[in-house]
Amino acid sequence: MTPLTLFGAGAVSIMLLSYALENRSHHWVLVFALACAASSLYGWLSGTWPFGIVEGIWALVALRRWWRLRTTSISSHQ
Repeated sequence: MTPLTLFGAGAVSIMLLSYALENRSHHWVLVFALACAASSLYGWLSGTWPFGIVEGIWALVALRRWWRLRTTSISSHQ
């Protein structure tokens, strides 16, 4: 197994874990977004650019969702 394959497997594993824990805290949504970005990077580095594009889009969607949850959480604590 190459280091690149290990990186990709780790990124996808963290995506799965963080997706399962998203309801616990908005921090897990951020972890999911970062894992999607890492998975996108894996896609680009491995030469599977369609995977890289889709995971990049997922990263942006998750980052936007995290931002909204974060601002909602901050305003509800005030």
